[in-house]
Amino acid sequence: MKITDLLKKDTIILSLQSTEKANVIDELVGKLDEAGRLSSREGFKEAILAREAQSTTGIGEGIAIPHAKTSSVDTPAIAFGVSKQGVDYESLDGQNAHLFFMIAATEGANNAHLETLSRLSSFLMDANFRETLLHASSEDEVIAAIDAKEREEEGEEEVEQPSEGLILAVTACPTGIAHTYMAADSLKAKAKELNMNVKVETNGSTGVKNALTAEDIENAAGIIVAADKQVEMERFKGKKIIQAPVARAIREPQMLLEKASRGEGSTYQGNGGSDKSEESGSTEKKGNAFYKHLMNGISNMLPFVVGGGLLIAISFLFGIDQDGGINNPFAKVLNQIGAENAFQLLVPVLAGYIAMSIADRPGLAPGMVGGYLAFTANAGFLGGLIAGFLAGYVVLGIKRALKALPQSLEGLKPVLLYPFLGMLITGLIMVYVINGPVEAINTGLQNWLGGFGTGSLVFLGILLGGMMAIDMGGPINKAAFAFGIAMIDAGNYAPHAAVMAGGMVPPLGLALATTIFRKKFTQQERNTGKTCYVMGLTFITEGAIPFAAADPLRVIPAAVVGAATAGALTMAFHIKLLAPHGGIIVFPFVQGSALLYLLAVVIGAIVTALLVGILKKTKSE
Repeated sequence: MKITDLLKKDTIILSLQSTEKANVIDELVGKLDEAGRLSSREGFKEAILAREAQSTTGIGEGIAIPHAKTSSVDTPAIAFGVSKQGVDYESLDGQNAHLFFMIAATEGANNAHLETLSRLSSFLMDANFRETLLHASSEDEVIAAIDAKEREEEGEEEVEQPSEGLILAVTACPTGIAHTYMAADSLKAKAKELNMNVKVETNGSTGVKNALTAEDIENAAGIIVAADKQVEMERFKGKKIIQAPVARAIREPQMLLEKASRGEGSTYQGNGGSDKSEESGSTEKKGNAFYKHLMNGISNMLPFVVGGGLLIAISFLFGIDQDGGINNPFAKVLNQIGAENAFQLLVPVLAGYIAMSIADRPGLAPGMVGGYLAFTANAGFLGGLIAGFLAGYVVLGIKRALKALPQSLEGLKPVLLYPFLGMLITGLIMVYVINGPVEAINTGLQNWLGGFGTGSLVFLGILLGGMMAIDMGGPINKAAFAFGIAMIDAGNYAPHAAVMAGGMVPPLGLALATTIFRKKFTQQERNTGKTCYVMGLTFITEGAIPFAAADPLRVIPAAVVGAATAGALTMAFHIKLLAPHGGIIVFPFVQGSALLYLLAVVIGAIVTALLVGILKKTKSE
């Protein structure tokens, strides 16, 4: 099927009247409706806006591709519009959009239609083709330009590259129509320019194309996963991968390719199933956008928490007593590295990476400065969260305000204007508006928690312990963990003791269940259970994920009940934990009885194991 089978003269607008994003969408939807391509104008518009809520379809380079696949489309079609003056479409590169392709796919669109739409997305990566469309003087010229481009591309095959030394990439967007293929073409074009070999797997609406083989992955020089939806990740277990939003592969292909060629990235640990990109850029809802920015801050903060926490824990072994007194020179150095340096970076790093998630690299410096101002003013984690979001959106506002500057000043923006104005505005707001009230809130929260009776503390322990086991490393788990860290930062050490106990129980409980109820598990699951002993003892809740993924309706409730039990007992025993990580290593150095703390975890693990044993059915090998 040709693109011009979907794009006709009656769905082309050579001079859009609209000057705002919402009006452009309405104008293009109206054109499709007038041409008889829609069964419900309002239904299609609603689907388009829902896609825009996930992330802007203004992909940069002056292009916007609003698209939707819905039952409100009667006949698959493309509407094309041109705006010579340009429209602020919230594009990824901050530039106005001039070319608009609105893609209308039926809910049951066949592969031929979807492949045609993806081919159009690929064509738009050609700058000369875009120029031709922008200056077309008639509908016939638009059709002729597209036909010529299709003839030019006709017959080109995907060249199979040698496996050894390849840079591999996977691209995927939520609808799998446009961004998936534009990202793939962007990476391939830039790789050709840089004289690199790249193989790109696309996860589009028509399925996986150009799939990566086991040999490819084994010999890969680097791996890029540019995805905003779930893709198969277990095949990359043990390999270093660079995870990024699909939009980044479109606008920053060189950066990703160069990082991959240098072997950069994080080693993928695997989780017993598929995974989502950690930096999943285009979120499905505005609430998810908030969560994505928050998790970007927390995930970048965690290495400081874990590394600093373990250094503090090890320093205990060398002679720091429970009251924090130092009686060994080496212990003093370890404590200095962990508590007095790594931990003082927690709030600035949290704020900096939240801001960077919102405003890209220009947001990092203002965010870190805002976070440090919150830290020094005792505004704590809450102040750091506010500083991160404040700096991110301040920098976005600055970007928008400076768009009208001459092109000759473009190079000054990232090195001078963004950091200077971002730090200035963020800093003034933090000092004169945010820090004082937030410090008062932190003090009030601390006093409130300090006034809890035993019953209230037990309830808090149940809540925090249970949260650690619900999604085992997911957003609820991380929210409980972040609260515990915030309480340590505020000087209240009891909540995080419940958090750690609750996080240790799921893997320990499953390990115990595979030992006691052997017939309920396969040999492979029993082998996994052995590693869960180690993961549970070192506070790695994710060790239980393979069991939860295989049997969620039985395993997750059992894990939550056991973890909540451990959290409640920890609070009832009045245990306080000074180190945020370490598992069993830090037990001898808690404030309170280490034996009672251990007992709380053991009882929680036994509860989980017994419930799993009761709920699960016997398995055949």
